[in-house]
Amino acid sequence: MSAKPEYDVVVVGAGPTGVTLALCLAQSGLRTLVFDREADVYPLPRAAHIDHEIMRVFQNLGVGNEVAATCRSSASYDFVTKDGEILMQFDGLDDIGPGGWPIGNMIHQPSIERILRNAAVRSDMIDLHTGWNFVNFRDVGDGVEIDIERDGELVSVSSKYLVGADGARSPVREACGIELDDLQFDEPWLVVDALVHDYEKLPLVNLQVCDPVRPTTCVLMGSGRHRWEFMLIPGESPEEVLVEAKIEELLEPWNVKGAVEIERTAVYRFNAKIGRQWRKGRVFLAGDAVHLTPPFAGQGMCAGVRDAANLAWKLGARLNHGASDELLDTYEAERSPHARGFIELAIAMGRTVCTTDHDMAAARDQQMKEARAAGVTPAPPPALVLQAGCLADAPAAGHYFPQPSNDGKEERFDSVMGEGAWLISRTPIARCDVSSVICADLTAPEMAPFAEALSDWLDIYNAEAVLVRPDHYVFGAGDAAQLLQAWRNFLT
Repeated sequence: MSAKPEYDVVVVGAGPTGVTLALCLAQSGLRTLVFDREADVYPLPRAAHIDHEIMRVFQNLGVGNEVAATCRSSASYDFVTKDGEILMQFDGLDDIGPGGWPIGNMIHQPSIERILRNAAVRSDMIDLHTGWNFVNFRDVGDGVEIDIERDGELVSVSSKYLVGADGARSPVREACGIELDDLQFDEPWLVVDALVHDYEKLPLVNLQVCDPVRPTTCVLMGSGRHRWEFMLIPGESPEEVLVEAKIEELLEPWNVKGAVEIERTAVYRFNAKIGRQWRKGRVFLAGDAVHLTPPFAGQGMCAGVRDAANLAWKLGARLNHGASDELLDTYEAERSPHARGFIELAIAMGRTVCTTDHDMAAARDQQMKEARAAGVTPAPPPALVLQAGCLADAPAAGHYFPQPSNDGKEERFDSVMGEGAWLISRTPIARCDVSSVICADLTAPEMAPFAEALSDWLDIYNAEAVLVRPDHYVFGAGDAAQLLQAWRNFLT
């Protein structure tokens, strides 16, 4: 065994969840090791979408504009018949969402992972290594010892906490003996990723083709790419659909020959699962290690980044400000129901699309057409509210706090406030004596560009002040002094 360098947190898995977590921890001043068994970023597309909330996390990490430059936006997400008739439409996806960025952002995951890793390499608080394999861990009471296979040698490092962000087959989860609950969605799909040479021949919006003969997805991607997904029909094998002739046959109705170049084809099973536990002592799970989401709501990668933002500030509060260990239990209490809500939404959308019974499909189409003719507009994907955890018994607790922008300038509210918890009040705060909270009031000159939007938000809850957590979820709204005292009580 080699000598044991000390870390605050060791993160296993250097995908988007793991590196985002490491960057968030580094912002809190925590010494972090993040490593991955693969030698480099997986070069082919996987996740296709992130929302405004995730873009805000990247903004706070200093890479928002760089990520945005790789993204594309679709104005709508249309559920259509085989002939292209719209059954249901989620529109306005290119509008600015509460997080201060477009609601929907179509991505090229390798591009984003490279941006995140480059940021990690620049950080003095992060050690990033590839080609390292997690072997095992031991809880030693006041920390964790982690065994790692590195260049054929077994080494050991010690850390206060360990996080497994190491994917669906998570060795960390296996070492913890934690099981996943199967939410009973398992469908095989052929994924075809393509480089685009001529955008004029491609759809301009994201499509779910509700064809009982062959349910199909067609979506924009970032960095000059496009994706099709074709559901395998009963009795069809992966080997059958992966041959070049079959792929040409499936793409032929789209009339994109010469407009695209196939980059990758693969058959995936779209699963829905969630961890029975998210924490075991000093070990936590995040991302695909603890939840698997079908792609229909575009929330798989989003859920992992939300895990990172949620867990990072709590580990920072525990290690930097002496917060109680019970605060760390709120990670699962908050994230598990929230992630499950989006998984259930994706399952519902998937079951709508994946109908292969022709009679059931005809009834579905008729119902959706009638609703559309009657002017019934589908609700957008829910902005789920945290139900329990680190929340005050106060109005707005658990809601997502919006980020207003300075009209006419590329200045967003978070850049004015900085990182941490915020107490925002209509009037100057008499006493702001909590070191972990940044206090501001709407009369301050720097708040002027945002004061109207913030005042309108406070009006909704008839509140004088709001305390916003570092992950931009509301701790509570009401009286400033009472909110500060409740925050102080909760974290000690």
